[in-house]
Formats: sequence, C-alpha cells, structure tokens
Amino acid sequence: MNDAKVVAEKLLQVNAVKLNPQTPFTWASGWKSPIYCDNRSILSFPFVRDFIKSEMCNTIFSEFADAELLAGVATAGIPWGAMAADQLKLPFIYVRPKPKDHGLGNQIEGRYEAGQKVVVVEDLVSTGKSSLQAVDALIEAGLDVIGMASIFTYDFKVAREAVEARNLKYFPLTNYPVLLELAKERGLVKPEDEPHLLSWREDPAGWGGTVA
Repeated sequence: MNDAKVVAEKLLQVNAVKLNPQTPFTWASGWKSPIYCDNRSILSFPFVRDFIKSEMCNTIFSEFADAELLAGVATAGIPWGAMAADQLKLPFIYVRPKPKDHGLGNQIEGRYEAGQKVVVVEDLVSTGKSSLQAVDALIEAGLDVIGMASIFTYDFKVAREAVEARNLKYFPLTNYPVLLELAKERGLVKPEDEPHLLSWREDPAGWGGTVA
C-alpha cells in the first residue's frame, strides 16, 4: 500500500490542494469549504505526475489483482485511468455523466465485454455521487465492478456510507485528515484551527465557514 502522507506531500508540493480556513472557498453546490483540491494541475508536473501514476498502479495491482479493465470517470479521472491502464497493460474505458445526445449515444466509451472485472479510477471523491453514478452505469452495462481507486478523498461520511452501502472496495491514495495533519506540521494551518477544520468534514453542508 502507498504512504498516504507522502502522496499528500506531493499534492501540497504542486499546489494541487489549497487550504484557506480564514477565507473559505465556495463550491458549485454552494457549500463553504476550507480546502480546494484540483488534481488536474498535477498533470503539468511530470515527476509528480509519474509518482502519482505509480502509486495508483501499485494500489490497483495490490488490491485488485484480478482486474481485467480500468474505467476512468469523465473528465478528471480519464488521464489517471488511462495512464494506469497503460502501465498495467490493461484495457481502458471511460464513463460520461450521461449518454451523449448525438452520434452513438454512448455513456461508456471504449470496448468491453459483459462480465469483465473492472476497477473505477477517479481523481477525487467528495460526496461520491458522480463516482457512484459511473459505477451504476457500468453495472447496468453488465460489467463486474470490483472496486474503486482515487488520488484523494475528503472522507465525507455521506461518501463512506454510500460506498459501504454498495459493498464496494475503495482505496484512495490519500485523504483530508492525513493532509490536514501534514499541513499542521508544516505550519499551513494553526493547531487551534484543526477541530473546526475537522468539523467541516463531518458536516460540509452546515459548516459555518469561518474560523473563530
């Protein structure tokens, strides 16, 4: 298994993760958040990109040794799934949020066969909604979804419960609590802010949005 702290260090190194408890970010949902994670920026840093790719491959190889196919979740999961599939020499497909409204009308792009064992690859899991929509689309297509891997997760309770409800094996490379602990060590957040920042993870929709 990977070292979640080392992965978190890499995300901070390239500013893929930004922490700002004093002036929270606003998500598209309207939620206030002390953290913003944009793993797409990792793609611009070849050495960190290669490290994350290798960690993703190590996780898939160790936890899903019987995988026959990798599926990226559009759009941010596509490059990581494709790179991992290339290194592991596995076929690759990707899943759109919904079927195309033109052409062949595909929701799943690529060649696959019913019954194949597939691992879903994501860059980030927040509530888990989009990831699990992709899982459902793959199952509906007759594929055997054996698990999911991602670079990062906010580790929300709602996401944990949704994954557990599907009895789905899920392995993130790192997570919000690990990153927060590292940020505290590096002086990026004050120790007294930690309880407030951890409370955001437990109730992101109702979080106050300001540090007292």
